[in-house]
Amino acid sequence: MTKRREIGFTLIRGFLAIFIALLVATLLIFISAEGEGFGEKLEAAGEALKQLLVGPLFRMGKNGTSFEFKRLADVFAAMIPTIFTGLSVCVMFSANQFNLGSEGGTMLGAFAAGMIAVYVPMAAGVHAVVAVLIAGIVVAAVMLIPALLKAKMGVSEMVNSLMLNYIIMYIIKYLMSTHLADKSKGQIQSFPFMETAKIAPIVDNSVFTGAKLTWGFVVALIAVAIVAVFMYRTRWGYSIRMIGINQSFSMYSGMKVGAVVVLSQVLGGFLAGVGGGIEMLGRYPTFSWSALPGYGWTGITIAILAGNNPLYVPLAAFFMAYLSKGCDLMATYAGVPAQLIDIIQGVIFLFFAAEQFMARYRQRLVVKTAQEELQRKNAQTVAEGGAVNV
Repeated sequence: MTKRREIGFTLIRGFLAIFIALLVATLLIFISAEGEGFGEKLEAAGEALKQLLVGPLFRMGKNGTSFEFKRLADVFAAMIPTIFTGLSVCVMFSANQFNLGSEGGTMLGAFAAGMIAVYVPMAAGVHAVVAVLIAGIVVAAVMLIPALLKAKMGVSEMVNSLMLNYIIMYIIKYLMSTHLADKSKGQIQSFPFMETAKIAPIVDNSVFTGAKLTWGFVVALIAVAIVAVFMYRTRWGYSIRMIGINQSFSMYSGMKVGAVVVLSQVLGGFLAGVGGGIEMLGRYPTFSWSALPGYGWTGITIAILAGNNPLYVPLAAFFMAYLSKGCDLMATYAGVPAQLIDIIQGVIFLFFAAEQFMARYRQRLVVKTAQEELQRKNAQTVAEGGAVNV
């Protein structure tokens, strides 16, 4: 199948999976909508769908619908950590390494950056950069555990990294509860971050009150470009993708499979740690996370939507952030449970993971491409005066 048709098939398959997910969401919205009769429930469901599909960017009131830049800024801000976790999962999944550690890696990166911001004074402009880089390095080092166990002993990186997420969470909870918490506060949280460590906002908070869009968004887009160049324009990126396609062939062709497996997971951990550090220093005044933030799980969905292509990660992250914001608005204004976003993610994951979903359509495209190629070769043969292949 030609590259153009392959891309077209991927887009059609993706849009159809999203459409089915939204269709399921619409049915659930109708079921959970308030109202006694069919008409009332239908009206309530319509209002909820407006909040889901239009609300993330537009304010709807008695005077009509108006665009709000702050809502767009909030969607962009929500994309920052999930772009990094999406990139993290893309790199690891491209090497056929189903490492799920980006969830715990995000929390560990946020914790490491937060502690640097509290206890290590530095100059403004350097403090945040150093804290975020250390966060990435710490998580990359921790990701050596599942990576080396997989490369040296054949231990499943999926189970290993999944358990590692909870080990990280409980170690952080223990440290916060016993040694690092500000005891003068009513909840478990760290001491305030130094002002020099905070990541500055892009938009003026005096104009858009409460907006959390920071320069971390620009860093995230730069990371997308760097990872895309690494994956498609470097020898190591080529090795990662080839091992993901056929590990046995890569081994027999002379590639250092073990080293590349470790590299993919360490690089994925670094990206998740950087994302957690940027999210913490850009959005929060203190470290107060007591549970896994969920960004890693969303990153898996984003990587699947993007087809493990880093360039498509921002689009997938925007889609997920938009849906999440819409679900929050539905919960606030229409009484629909915000957990609907989890159902939508689950349905999308289900159809993308199903290998037989639209398999017949793909087969027809392959056959059509082969027939066109045969016709082209026959026409060329006739032009040259040779025999035609049947």
